[in-house]
Amino acid sequence: MNKRRIYAVLIALVLTIAATAMWSASTIQREGDPDAIVLEDSGSEAGVDQPKKKGNKVVKVLAAPFKMIGRLFGGDDTNKIHRMTEKDAERFASVGVTKIEDANNKSVKRDTSSASAKEHLEAGRAYLLEENYNEAITELSMAASIDPKLTEAHNLLGVAYDKKGFADRARESFEKAVKMEEDADTLNNLGFSLYQNGNYRAAVDRLKRAAKLAPQDERILNNLGLAYCRLGKIDEAYKAFSRATGPLTGNLNTAKMLERFGREDDAIRYYEAARQIDPMNSMALRRLADLYQRVGRATDSDAARAALALAQNNGSNNTGK
Repeated sequence: MNKRRIYAVLIALVLTIAATAMWSASTIQREGDPDAIVLEDSGSEAGVDQPKKKGNKVVKVLAAPFKMIGRLFGGDDTNKIHRMTEKDAERFASVGVTKIEDANNKSVKRDTSSASAKEHLEAGRAYLLEENYNEAITELSMAASIDPKLTEAHNLLGVAYDKKGFADRARESFEKAVKMEEDADTLNNLGFSLYQNGNYRAAVDRLKRAAKLAPQDERILNNLGLAYCRLGKIDEAYKAFSRATGPLTGNLNTAKMLERFGREDDAIRYYEAARQIDPMNSMALRRLADLYQRVGRATDSDAARAALALAQNNGSNNTGK
Protein backbone atom coordinates (compact mmCIF):
# COMPACT_ATOMS: atom_id res chain seq x y z
CA MET A 1 0.00 0.00 0.00
CA ASN A 2 1.58 3.31 -1.06
CA LYS A 3 1.95 6.32 1.24
CA ARG A 4 -0.84 8.28 -0.41
CA ARG A 5 -3.33 5.51 0.25
CA ILE A 6 -2.14 5.14 3.85
CA TYR A 7 -2.59 8.88 4.43
CA ALA A 8 -6.05 8.77 2.86
CA VAL A 9 -7.10 5.90 5.13
CA LEU A 10 -5.76 7.68 8.22
CA ILE A 11 -7.51 10.94 7.31
CA ALA A 12 -10.79 9.13 6.70
CA LEU A 13 -10.43 7.34 10.05
CA VAL A 14 -9.77 10.58 11.93
CA LEU A 15 -12.69 12.36 10.26
CA THR A 16 -15.01 9.45 11.04
CA ILE A 17 -14.00 9.44 14.69
CA ALA A 18 -14.37 13.22 14.89
CA ALA A 19 -17.82 13.12 13.30
CA THR A 20 -18.91 10.39 15.70
CA ALA A 21 -17.58 12.43 18.61
CA MET A 22 -19.49 15.50 17.44
CA TRP A 23 -22.70 13.50 17.11
CA SER A 24 -22.36 11.99 20.57
CA ALA A 25 -20.92 15.00 22.40
CA SER A 26 -24.35 16.07 23.60
CA THR A 27 -25.45 12.54 24.48
CA ILE A 28 -22.47 11.43 26.57
CA GLN A 29 -23.42 10.89 30.18
CA ARG A 30 -22.44 14.10 31.90
CA GLU A 31 -20.86 14.44 35.28
CA GLY A 32 -22.75 16.20 38.04
CA ASP A 33 -26.17 16.19 39.64
CA PRO A 34 -28.86 15.27 37.05
CA ASP A 35 -31.37 17.80 38.40
CA ALA A 36 -28.80 20.62 38.30
CA ILE A 37 -27.87 19.63 34.74
CA VAL A 38 -31.52 20.02 33.69
CA LEU A 39 -31.46 23.63 34.89
CA GLU A 40 -28.01 24.32 33.45
CA ASP A 41 -29.20 23.15 30.03
CA SER A 42 -31.65 26.06 30.00
CA GLY A 43 -28.92 28.50 30.99
CA SER A 44 -29.70 28.58 34.73
CA GLU A 45 -26.89 28.39 37.27
CA ALA A 46 -27.05 25.60 39.84
CA GLY A 47 -24.78 23.38 41.92
CA VAL A 48 -21.58 24.09 43.82
CA ASP A 49 -20.06 27.56 43.49
CA GLN A 50 -16.58 26.97 42.10
CA PRO A 51 -13.90 28.48 39.86
CA LYS A 52 -15.06 28.50 36.26
CA LYS A 53 -13.84 25.72 33.99
CA LYS A 54 -11.66 26.47 31.01
CA GLY A 55 -12.28 25.22 27.53
CA ASN A 56 -15.25 23.86 25.66
CA LYS A 57 -16.55 20.32 26.10
CA VAL A 58 -17.33 19.82 22.43
CA VAL A 59 -13.90 21.13 21.44
CA LYS A 60 -12.29 18.72 23.90
CA VAL A 61 -14.30 15.81 22.52
CA LEU A 62 -13.39 16.72 18.96
CA ALA A 63 -9.72 17.10 19.91
CA ALA A 64 -9.59 13.63 21.44
CA PRO A 65 -9.15 11.62 18.20
CA PHE A 66 -6.39 13.94 17.02
CA LYS A 67 -4.56 13.56 20.33
CA MET A 68 -4.98 9.80 20.01
CA ILE A 69 -3.41 9.83 16.54
CA GLY A 70 -0.61 12.00 17.88
CA ARG A 71 0.14 9.49 20.62
CA LEU A 72 0.15 6.66 18.09
CA PHE A 73 2.93 8.47 16.25
CA GLY A 74 4.97 9.13 19.36
CA GLY A 75 3.23 12.18 20.82
CA ASP A 76 2.55 12.63 24.51
CA ASP A 77 -0.40 13.95 26.48
CA THR A 78 1.37 16.25 28.89
CA ASN A 79 -1.81 17.60 30.48
CA LYS A 80 -3.36 14.31 31.47
CA ILE A 81 -5.17 14.36 34.83
CA HIS A 82 -4.77 11.06 36.63
CA ARG A 83 -7.60 9.67 38.73
CA MET A 84 -7.21 9.80 42.49
CA THR A 85 -8.27 6.83 44.61
CA GLU A 86 -9.85 6.74 48.06
CA LYS A 87 -6.45 5.68 49.42
CA ASP A 88 -4.93 8.84 47.97
CA ALA A 89 -7.74 10.89 49.51
CA GLU A 90 -6.99 9.48 52.96
CA ARG A 91 -3.38 10.52 52.56
CA PHE A 92 -4.41 14.00 51.43
CA ALA A 93 -6.81 14.39 54.35
CA SER A 94 -3.97 14.11 56.87
CA VAL A 95 -1.47 16.28 55.05
CA GLY A 96 0.73 18.79 56.66
CA VAL A 97 3.84 17.32 55.19
CA THR A 98 2.40 14.61 52.93
CA LYS A 99 2.31 15.09 49.19
CA ILE A 100 1.91 12.43 46.52
CA GLU A 101 4.06 12.90 43.46
CA ASP A 102 2.86 11.38 40.22
CA ALA A 103 5.77 10.72 37.89
CA ASN A 104 3.38 10.30 34.97
CA ASN A 105 1.86 13.74 35.43
CA LYS A 106 4.18 16.09 33.55
CA SER A 107 2.20 19.28 34.13
CA VAL A 108 4.16 22.11 35.69
CA LYS A 109 4.17 21.88 39.48
CA ARG A 110 4.47 24.92 41.68
CA ASP A 111 7.21 24.91 44.30
CA THR A 112 5.30 25.51 47.53
CA SER A 113 7.54 23.59 49.91
CA SER A 114 8.14 26.63 52.11
CA ALA A 115 4.90 28.44 51.37
CA SER A 116 2.51 30.05 53.82
CA ALA A 117 -1.10 28.95 54.25
CA LYS A 118 -2.32 31.71 51.95
CA GLU A 119 0.26 30.80 49.32
CA HIS A 120 -0.88 27.18 49.44
CA LEU A 121 -4.45 28.49 49.14
CA GLU A 122 -3.65 30.46 46.01
CA ALA A 123 -1.76 27.52 44.51
CA GLY A 124 -4.76 25.29 45.22
CA ARG A 125 -7.11 27.79 43.63
CA ALA A 126 -4.88 27.90 40.54
CA TYR A 127 -4.91 24.10 40.28
CA LEU A 128 -8.70 24.14 40.55
CA LEU A 129 -8.86 26.57 37.64
CA GLU A 130 -6.64 24.17 35.68
CA GLU A 131 -8.94 21.27 36.66
CA ASN A 132 -5.95 19.54 38.26
CA TYR A 133 -7.90 18.32 41.28
CA ASN A 134 -5.25 16.04 42.75
CA GLU A 135 -2.76 18.89 43.12
CA ALA A 136 -5.54 21.21 44.27
CA ILE A 137 -6.39 18.83 47.09
CA THR A 138 -2.74 18.62 48.10
CA GLU A 139 -2.27 22.40 48.24
CA LEU A 140 -5.61 23.18 49.87
CA SER A 141 -5.13 20.45 52.47
CA MET A 142 -1.75 21.93 53.34
CA ALA A 143 -3.28 25.41 53.59
CA ALA A 144 -5.95 24.10 55.97
CA SER A 145 -3.34 22.20 57.97
CA ILE A 146 -1.11 25.25 58.44
CA ASP A 147 -4.07 27.53 59.22
CA PRO A 148 -7.12 25.48 60.34
CA LYS A 149 -9.16 28.70 60.54
CA LEU A 150 -8.66 29.57 56.88
CA THR A 151 -12.28 29.27 55.80
CA GLU A 152 -11.70 29.52 52.07
CA ALA A 153 -9.21 26.65 52.12
CA HIS A 154 -11.85 24.31 53.56
CA ASN A 155 -14.47 25.59 51.13
CA LEU A 156 -12.29 25.13 48.04
CA LEU A 157 -11.09 21.78 49.35
CA GLY A 158 -14.73 20.74 49.44
CA VAL A 159 -15.10 21.85 45.83
CA ALA A 160 -12.06 19.78 44.81
CA TYR A 161 -13.35 16.70 46.65
CA ASP A 162 -16.76 17.21 45.04
CA LYS A 163 -15.17 17.24 41.57
CA LYS A 164 -13.31 14.02 42.37
CA GLY A 165 -16.57 12.36 43.44
CA PHE A 166 -15.82 12.13 47.18
CA ALA A 167 -19.17 13.43 48.45
CA ASP A 168 -18.61 12.67 52.13
CA ARG A 169 -15.25 14.41 52.22
CA ALA A 170 -16.69 17.37 50.34
CA ARG A 171 -19.49 17.73 52.87
CA GLU A 172 -17.04 17.50 55.78
CA SER A 173 -14.93 20.29 54.30
CA PHE A 174 -17.95 22.48 53.65
CA GLU A 175 -19.17 21.91 57.21
CA LYS A 176 -15.80 23.02 58.59
CA ALA A 177 -15.96 26.16 56.47
CA VAL A 178 -19.50 27.00 57.60
CA LYS A 179 -18.63 26.51 61.28
CA MET A 180 -15.96 29.17 60.94
CA GLU A 181 -17.87 31.61 58.74
CA GLU A 182 -21.43 31.48 57.44
CA ASP A 183 -21.01 33.31 54.17
CA ALA A 184 -23.32 32.77 51.21
CA ASP A 185 -20.90 30.68 49.14
CA THR A 186 -20.00 28.19 51.86
CA LEU A 187 -23.65 27.83 52.94
CA ASN A 188 -24.63 27.24 49.32
CA ASN A 189 -21.95 24.61 48.84
CA LEU A 190 -22.87 22.82 52.06
CA GLY A 191 -26.56 23.03 51.20
CA PHE A 192 -26.05 21.57 47.75
CA SER A 193 -23.80 18.84 49.17
CA LEU A 194 -26.54 17.89 51.65
CA TYR A 195 -29.05 17.95 48.78
CA GLN A 196 -26.90 15.56 46.74
CA ASN A 197 -26.77 13.21 49.73
CA GLY A 198 -30.58 13.18 50.00
CA ASN A 199 -30.75 15.30 53.17
CA TYR A 200 -33.26 17.70 51.65
CA ARG A 201 -34.59 19.34 54.82
CA ALA A 202 -31.10 20.22 56.03
CA ALA A 203 -30.28 21.41 52.50
CA VAL A 204 -33.28 23.77 52.52
CA ASP A 205 -32.21 25.15 55.90
CA ARG A 206 -28.66 25.96 54.72
CA LEU A 207 -29.79 27.30 51.36
CA LYS A 208 -32.41 29.56 52.93
CA ARG A 209 -29.72 31.00 55.17
CA ALA A 210 -27.51 31.50 52.12
CA ALA A 211 -30.36 33.24 50.27
CA LYS A 212 -30.79 35.68 53.16
CA LEU A 213 -27.14 36.65 52.82
CA ALA A 214 -27.29 36.85 49.01
CA PRO A 215 -30.96 37.37 48.06
CA GLN A 216 -30.22 37.86 44.35
CA ASP A 217 -27.82 34.94 43.87
CA GLU A 218 -29.18 32.80 41.02
CA ARG A 219 -27.21 29.68 41.90
CA ILE A 220 -28.35 29.67 45.54
CA LEU A 221 -31.99 30.25 44.65
CA ASN A 222 -32.00 27.52 41.98
CA ASN A 223 -30.42 25.07 44.42
CA LEU A 224 -33.10 26.01 46.95
CA GLY A 225 -35.74 25.37 44.30
CA LEU A 226 -34.29 21.92 43.60
CA ALA A 227 -34.34 21.03 47.29
CA TYR A 228 -37.96 22.19 47.63
CA CYS A 229 -38.86 20.06 44.61
CA ARG A 230 -37.41 16.99 46.28
CA LEU A 231 -39.49 17.74 49.38
CA GLY A 232 -42.60 17.99 47.22
CA LYS A 233 -43.05 21.70 47.99
CA ILE A 234 -43.62 22.73 44.39
CA ASP A 235 -45.09 26.17 45.09
CA GLU A 236 -42.05 27.06 47.19
CA ALA A 237 -39.80 25.65 44.48
CA TYR A 238 -41.46 27.88 41.87
CA LYS A 239 -40.99 30.94 44.09
CA ALA A 240 -37.27 30.18 44.42
CA PHE A 241 -36.83 29.51 40.69
CA SER A 242 -38.77 32.65 39.84
CA ARG A 243 -36.67 34.79 42.19
CA ALA A 244 -33.56 33.35 40.52
CA THR A 245 -34.38 33.96 36.87
CA GLY A 246 -37.81 35.57 36.59
CA PRO A 247 -41.34 34.15 36.19
CA LEU A 248 -40.88 32.76 32.68
CA THR A 249 -37.81 30.64 33.40
CA GLY A 250 -39.16 29.94 36.88
CA ASN A 251 -42.22 28.28 35.34
CA LEU A 252 -40.12 26.40 32.81
CA ASN A 253 -37.69 25.06 35.44
CA THR A 254 -40.54 24.01 37.72
CA ALA A 255 -42.26 22.25 34.81
CA LYS A 256 -39.04 20.44 33.88
CA MET A 257 -38.64 19.09 37.39
CA LEU A 258 -42.28 17.98 37.57
CA GLU A 259 -41.84 16.22 34.24
CA ARG A 260 -38.79 14.43 35.68
CA PHE A 261 -40.94 13.26 38.58
CA GLY A 262 -43.61 11.90 36.22
CA ARG A 263 -46.17 14.52 37.30
CA GLU A 264 -47.33 15.28 33.79
CA ASP A 265 -50.54 17.17 34.57
CA ASP A 266 -48.71 19.47 36.98
CA ALA A 267 -45.90 19.97 34.47
CA ILE A 268 -48.48 20.99 31.84
CA ARG A 269 -49.87 23.59 34.25
CA TYR A 270 -46.49 25.27 34.65
CA TYR A 271 -45.65 25.05 30.93
CA GLU A 272 -48.99 26.71 30.22
CA ALA A 273 -48.12 29.43 32.75
CA ALA A 274 -44.88 30.01 30.83
CA ARG A 275 -46.87 30.12 27.62
CA GLN A 276 -49.13 32.81 29.09
CA ILE A 277 -46.05 34.96 29.69
CA ASP A 278 -44.52 34.21 26.26
CA PRO A 279 -47.03 32.68 23.82
CA MET A 280 -44.25 31.95 21.29
CA ASN A 281 -41.87 30.24 23.70
CA SER A 282 -40.47 27.27 21.78
CA MET A 283 -39.55 25.17 24.80
CA ALA A 284 -42.98 25.48 26.41
CA LEU A 285 -44.77 24.72 23.14
CA ARG A 286 -42.56 21.74 22.34
CA ARG A 287 -43.02 20.15 25.76
CA LEU A 288 -46.77 20.88 25.77
CA ALA A 289 -47.17 19.18 22.40
CA ASP A 290 -45.46 16.04 23.72
CA LEU A 291 -47.14 16.02 27.12
CA TYR A 292 -50.65 16.61 25.76
CA GLN A 293 -50.08 13.71 23.35
CA ARG A 294 -48.89 11.56 26.23
CA VAL A 295 -51.94 12.21 28.40
CA GLY A 296 -54.38 11.64 25.52
CA ARG A 297 -55.30 15.24 24.73
CA ALA A 298 -54.68 15.06 20.99
CA THR A 299 -56.51 18.30 20.10
CA ASP A 300 -54.42 20.31 22.57
CA SER A 301 -51.28 18.58 21.32
CA ASP A 302 -52.07 19.53 17.71
CA ALA A 303 -52.72 23.12 18.75
CA ALA A 304 -49.39 23.30 20.56
CA ARG A 305 -47.58 21.84 17.52
CA ALA A 306 -49.23 24.37 15.23
CA ALA A 307 -48.18 27.21 17.56
CA LEU A 308 -44.65 25.79 17.67
CA ALA A 309 -44.45 25.66 13.87
CA LEU A 310 -45.60 29.29 13.73
CA ALA A 311 -43.01 30.30 16.32
CA GLN A 312 -40.25 28.54 14.39
CA ASN A 313 -41.33 30.13 11.12
CA ASN A 314 -41.16 33.50 12.81
CA GLY A 315 -37.64 32.75 13.91
CA SER A 316 -38.43 32.43 17.62
CA ASN A 317 -35.59 30.65 19.41
CA ASN A 318 -36.62 31.72 22.88
CA THR A 319 -36.05 28.95 25.40
CA GLY A 320 -36.89 30.83 28.55
CA LYS A 321 -33.91 32.95 29.51
